[in-house]
Amino acid sequence: MLKLVLANDEKEISQKAYEIMEQEINSKDDVTLGLATGSSPEGIYELFRTKKPKTNHVTTVNLDEYLGLEGTHPKSYRHFMNEKLFNHLPFKETFVPDGAHPISGEEAAKEYDAILNDHPVDLQLLGIGENGHIAFNEPGASFDAGTNVTDLTESTINANSRYFKTKDEVPTQAVTMGIASILKAKKILLIASGEKKAKAIKELIELAPTETMPATALKNHPDVTIVVDKKAASLLNEKQLKQYSKMSS
Repeated sequence: MLKLVLANDEKEISQKAYEIMEQEINSKDDVTLGLATGSSPEGIYELFRTKKPKTNHVTTVNLDEYLGLEGTHPKSYRHFMNEKLFNHLPFKETFVPDGAHPISGEEAAKEYDAILNDHPVDLQLLGIGENGHIAFNEPGASFDAGTNVTDLTESTINANSRYFKTKDEVPTQAVTMGIASILKAKKILLIASGEKKAKAIKELIELAPTETMPATALKNHPDVTIVVDKKAASLLNEKQLKQYSKMSS
């Protein structure tokens, strides 16, 4: 079931998403959060750093990692998470896929699925790509896939090139939680802001589940909250907004 939460801007998205995550980590003595990287969740992690909720009982599992990058590489997702969150709060355990596995990416994927089986996710945070990808599950990704090695599309490489000196430095593959892995989470929280995400949000709301638009797999999940600003929701009509909005501002 999809629930739409409307925010005025990106700052309010971060605030609303943080409140949902804080409620989850305060709900019981042992919690596992699924986390995401990129620009979308940075405001949420800033709130974690400033508000400093109790996290000693919280285990985290991240969605993905570039294949070929050590965790110490400044552009790796492990490094991003250390800088933005893990170095600032005392989490119980933190897991990020091993992008530089000594054997292979496929072995890293197998090992990560074992970690996910041992640490079932209570709440999974997601962003969404302009083409509808979630984590690094690009259009055409199987809804039945667990953690896997995937080739990044040209559009995703272009979008991520802003984090590197040149486009040629962007890795072309990643180890990513598969859609089946993501859907095992008890709750899912997806955030999106800006006009560039409006088409993806419109298709997520309107389309039946289809592998050509990975995020539509979320319609197969019983508890999905989507927090968007007005620009990201700009292509939705009044009927859709009324049908899916449970809270608004």
